Amino acid sequence: MSTLKRLSIRYLPFADAASDDLPLGQLLRLSLFQVSVGMAAVMLLGTLNRVMIVELQVPAFLVAVMVALPVLIAPFRALLGFKSDTHKSAIGWKRVPYLWFGTLWQFGGLAIMPAALLVLGGEVTQVRYDIPFAGEALAAIAFLMTGLGMHMTQTAGLALAADRATDETRPRVVALLYVMFLIGMAVSAVVIGYLLRQFTPLELIQVIQGTAVLTVVLNVIALWKQERIRPMSAEERAAPAPKFADAWAEYGRGGEAGRLLAVVFLGTMAFNMQDVLLEPYGGDILGLSVSATTLLTATWACGALVGFALAAKWLAAGLSPYRMVARALLAGLFAFTAVIFANPMDSAGVFFAGACMIGFGGGLFSVSTLTAAMTMPTATRAGRGLALGAWGAAQATAAGLSIALGGGIRDLVNGLALNGTLGEALNNPATGYSVVYHLEILLIFATLVALGPLVRFATSSTPRGAARKIGLADLPT
Repeated sequence: MSTLKRLSIRYLPFADAASDDLPLGQLLRLSLFQVSVGMAAVMLLGTLNRVMIVELQVPAFLVAVMVALPVLIAPFRALLGFKSDTHKSAIGWKRVPYLWFGTLWQFGGLAIMPAALLVLGGEVTQVRYDIPFAGEALAAIAFLMTGLGMHMTQTAGLALAADRATDETRPRVVALLYVMFLIGMAVSAVVIGYLLRQFTPLELIQVIQGTAVLTVVLNVIALWKQERIRPMSAEERAAPAPKFADAWAEYGRGGEAGRLLAVVFLGTMAFNMQDVLLEPYGGDILGLSVSATTLLTATWACGALVGFALAAKWLAAGLSPYRMVARALLAGLFAFTAVIFANPMDSAGVFFAGACMIGFGGGLFSVSTLTAAMTMPTATRAGRGLALGAWGAAQATAAGLSIALGGGIRDLVNGLALNGTLGEALNNPATGYSVVYHLEILLIFATLVALGPLVRFATSSTPRGAARKIGLADLPT
């Protein structure tokens, strides 16, 4: 039995993430909330934006704004995590209330999403709607509800996992949760793509509302009996709570934090400006089906998993996280070049290769900058959560802005190109997409410029081998 136990710990993925306080069975059950968030991410960032742009003929800028709404909520995740840390209740629960209400928000947004999209796209013909912007308002509410639920669920779930894990296993626990998120995205993309291979409005309604029901099922299974009840006295509940503003002001006095946040902001802009355009590009320019373009999300997730695996290997070897950021940016250059050349080459294979490299570069960039934030001199145990919250705020804000800008630039450039303003050579529907991809390449070079001064800290900031215990630790995002 001891030999079998050693073999299972050695060969079973993440078997060493378990502990006496958090057995492997409970850990795997808890990780189901990441699967539900991955499903919602596929719907918002993959399937729905392509359906709205190509099938429902909604302007790309409007779709980009809708998709950006949930992302722009993400800067408040640090505050959500702080609130769940200091939540006061008679029975002592801190994380479960946020997990439950996040589940309800996510379910509600997905439940009303199909009707909102059909009204937005003008598919409802039996009833005349005289209310101006009714479709836009309904779709915005649905996207906001879903996004708020995703952020609240993921924040509380990661915090609960971090609470139950030991100091030794915490990095591996949160690494497992991150991998489960990517697996949830990959599997959901394949399943949704299969179900929507023959697109009809009825099938869209069934798939989205089925996702809503499955969200509740998975999250209830995940949170069931996971948090221990620790009753609080009346005096404890009446005690004043710590102030978030004081902790934020203290973090603002850090050293290299500002330059790192600039790198995070610019790099996230570079990797995310195409989020709302990649699948429509495949359908509109390369003629791929809904089912085929939905597989792009699975391809992206697989690339991100490879990036995460290489990041773990390089960190164990003592490589500086800033040099890992540089490698991620170079991968991004190759990725966007491949996507651009997929159109003149008329090659779906080159397009999918570029999408995979985007996932690889984006995943490696996120893990590398996260590790850099955790190993900064100012990121002590007392201030780590706030440092990572600032990292998440910069990343999420940049992602939301870049998604909205990507859709707007595509619409503007295509409008000028197709009416002949830019000349006969650019009178092509691919022009708007190409301009966005070239801007992302320009942003990658700008990120490399901002990163340069940080590379000199490569050998002095992090001792060799110290990064081995660094994972996606207590980060609310």
